[in-house]
Amino acid sequence: MFPNFRLAMAWLHTWFGLFLGFVLMVVFFFGALSVFDREIDRWAIPATRFEPQPMPSFDKLLRPVFEDMQPLEDARAAMRGQVDGPLPERFDTVTRMGAYTTHRDPVLALFVGYEVPNAREKDTAIFALRTVDPRTGTALPDDRLKIGSGFFYPLHYSLTFDWKNLGYWIVGFAALMMLVALVTGVIMHRKLFRELFTFRPNKSTQRSMLDLHNLTGVVALPFHFFFAFTGLVIFAGIYFPVTHTQLAALHDKHEQVEARETGLPYARAGVAAPIAPVDPMVAEARRRWAAKGMAGDVGFLAVQFPGDANGYVSIYRSGTDRIALTGEGIHFKASTGELLREDPPPTLVARVNEFLTGLHLQHFRHWLLRWLYVLGGLAGCACIATGFLFFVEKRKRQHARQGSAGARVVDALAVTTVTGMLIAALGMLIANRLLPDAMPAGWPWRGAMEKYAFWGVWALAMAHAVWRTAPVAAGRLAPAWREQCLAIGVLGIVAPVLNWVTTGDHLLRTVATSYWPVAGADLFMLAGAGLALLAARRLQRRATLVAPAKAATLEAGHA
Repeated sequence: MFPNFRLAMAWLHTWFGLFLGFVLMVVFFFGALSVFDREIDRWAIPATRFEPQPMPSFDKLLRPVFEDMQPLEDARAAMRGQVDGPLPERFDTVTRMGAYTTHRDPVLALFVGYEVPNAREKDTAIFALRTVDPRTGTALPDDRLKIGSGFFYPLHYSLTFDWKNLGYWIVGFAALMMLVALVTGVIMHRKLFRELFTFRPNKSTQRSMLDLHNLTGVVALPFHFFFAFTGLVIFAGIYFPVTHTQLAALHDKHEQVEARETGLPYARAGVAAPIAPVDPMVAEARRRWAAKGMAGDVGFLAVQFPGDANGYVSIYRSGTDRIALTGEGIHFKASTGELLREDPPPTLVARVNEFLTGLHLQHFRHWLLRWLYVLGGLAGCACIATGFLFFVEKRKRQHARQGSAGARVVDALAVTTVTGMLIAALGMLIANRLLPDAMPAGWPWRGAMEKYAFWGVWALAMAHAVWRTAPVAAGRLAPAWREQCLAIGVLGIVAPVLNWVTTGDHLLRTVATSYWPVAGADLFMLAGAGLALLAARRLQRRATLVAPAKAATLEAGHA
């Protein structure tokens, strides 16, 4: 089929990169934003703009909040199709409850899981979620969307397509093919070092785009390969779901054996037993960590089977002082406070897994490395975007002569994905600042309106891209790129201004007080706006220079 192996690799690289590049662009961009997802949350929810707090007292502050929690209506609505008969007005049998925070979280995320009577499947649970101020226990309004951690972050690994885990599968397949594209991209270059480390910005657009595509791909090659691989490792349980399907019986047996070995029950005993004070258990866990030279704060605290004789409390370190995602869990009997288990050192395989997972999820304290992650993700975006542009530039004149719309379709999708995605993200942040604190009766909840704004603005950007890429069918430059860069430039200025108007937190204040979560978000948007306006100016200049040249060529042809 192909004259040689190199051309076969070039075909694979081109077509897999083209069709899956649209997905990978989303993965890279929102993955880069997710490095600072907690900071974006603070920008989006002004009530959370205070310093991060340690895990508060369970007995004094958390226990009353847990006892007051019940599933929200959206959780109840999702559960109605999974039970026989009506749902109870109140859920009483708690299977698990817990609290989670990080060194970048000013607020505390709480959850409570309840048994569901008459559920059609075994171990079905319904969850109540709440976000509270750890200083007072005051709950944030339930309609506030954590745009960073609650939308941008899951968007980069699941596309928020939750039906049958379809989004996970799409992203997983794209990541797998990305590994293929990285390997084939290296193989297809004959003069590897000269081709991959050369950038000629003053050459033709086609040549410049190919140079920049090669350069951004190679400079961040280890980053791209590592994150594609570790992403597949993290979600291997979804891609190979054998424990709850083919090996379900073995899985249940393993839980029983593990319970006997660890002393941590796997089921309720059915005997009521109150929870002993938890704060002394937390103090003991911290003492044991300090004795091992690992003093630190509590990152995750959970109570399994509360109110039952088999209940136990699990306490995990935040682990921000190391790359590996390890919690050093310590477990106590809930009814007495007796130590049940201190997690032993992990095996070699587990250590490798913890390191790879921790390096991908970056829960550690290292701001410089975080920014390198952002630059790596944006380099991935640049690599994919320049690949799109090279594809169009190489083929648009040929397709124009043949009357084919292929180059125009690719260009429209590229505009939608590259610039349209940025417009959608900025549109969502602007909607966040413009929507009222309380939505009118009968309207969707506030967070849903922000999501509608994101998808609606992206759909408008796609419609504009389809409309304004018509010149590509004639072999010319699409004005959609320049116009959407202008839109990014304007929106990137409007969002920080609206933040100032609606909250009073302008840059002079946030920089002067060193409140970098909000100042950094504003500066990032303003910097992006500046680059977009610069790109729009260069595109306008190029269009101005190309038009006379085209006219002269046509006149010469007629003569």
